[in-house]
Amino acid sequence: MSIHKPVHAANLPKPVGPYSPGMNFERLIFVSGQGATDPATGELAGTDVETQTEQCLKNLHAILKAGGSDLQHVLRCGVFLLDMKEFQQMNGVYARVFGEHRPARTTIQAAGLPGVGLRVEIDCIAYVP
Repeated sequence: MSIHKPVHAANLPKPVGPYSPGMNFERLIFVSGQGATDPATGELAGTDVETQTEQCLKNLHAILKAGGSDLQHVLRCGVFLLDMKEFQQMNGVYARVFGEHRPARTTIQAAGLPGVGLRVEIDCIAYVP
């Protein structure tokens, strides 16, 4: 019988709702949407989409590591932008962080994101090697 279990990472902001930062099922990790809150300060990492994208991916990375995975094992990402006009700026940071690895991805403009000033949120599905 397969068992799923929550994945929590140390030094991450608490979720804003009743959900786990990640869920592990067999060799898959489903990471909830991560905003740009800097766990060291509890505040947004910055006001621009580039800085926020970087922090979102750092938060994803922390959860993946806690679950035994890494960014290079991400299969799919969902990117939610407050303003699609910031796609190129987000995409530049995303490409730099992922390097040559190119997970499947969907990017949409969201009518709103949970948090004043939040410009981007990213979720993912990865596997444990």
